Amino acid sequence: MKDLLDEQKRYYAARAPEYDDWWYRRGRYELEPDALARWWEDVAEADAALEEFALKLEASSAKPPTPGKKAMGGSVLELAAGTGIWTRKLVQLADRVVAVDANRETLALNTDEAEHVVADLFEWRPEAETFDVVFFSFWLSHVPEERLDDFWTLVRSALKPGGRVFLVDNNVQGDPTHRGRARVDDGVERRQLSDGRKFDIVKHYRTPGDFPHLDLRVTTNGHFIYGGGTV
Repeated sequence: MKDLLDEQKRYYAARAPEYDDWWYRRGRYELEPDALARWWEDVAEADAALEEFALKLEASSAKPPTPGKKAMGGSVLELAAGTGIWTRKLVQLADRVVAVDANRETLALNTDEAEHVVADLFEWRPEAETFDVVFFSFWLSHVPEERLDDFWTLVRSALKPGGRVFLVDNNVQGDPTHRGRARVDDGVERRQLSDGRKFDIVKHYRTPGDFPHLDLRVTTNGHFIYGGGTV
């Protein structure tokens, strides 16, 4: 398993220059107009859910709202922040964002408005600091089944009392137009970069039913699983 996780890490380092092409549907990830419209509708739905989550956090705060304060307020720890697609949203909602990723290559493309930490999430723990929110996108599906309990332990250790979690990931239907993807084993996919290099990575398409022991309100649309709550 360690070899697979090391290969996964190398894959995302190598994919950093083209990762945003997938999200913004450029080049080999381009979609036909109808499919592209559905993609952006689903993106907007997940984005709106995060904003609603932020507003509910503000409404539930014991402190009166501060004029000019960002909606979510407080501090956010973003795990596997990558190139910053969601980081750029988080810095608009929170007072402070700490973005953790295993690869310098991806964080180099992330926004300078967040604090960057280069660390392997399978080994890293927050040092004497806790956060109001822990956020992670397209990461839970890359956590092996045997490491899930350890991952949720990491999340809990990073949260202040009463802290909340929000996640976004691929729906079980996945993205049928994702180029260079092949299922090679249960929970393993082979991905191909634009230059032809191939890597095996962990990929579990999780569903809302996978979190019965957590107080997470998670839903799905055509492309994504998303939601938040407590752990």
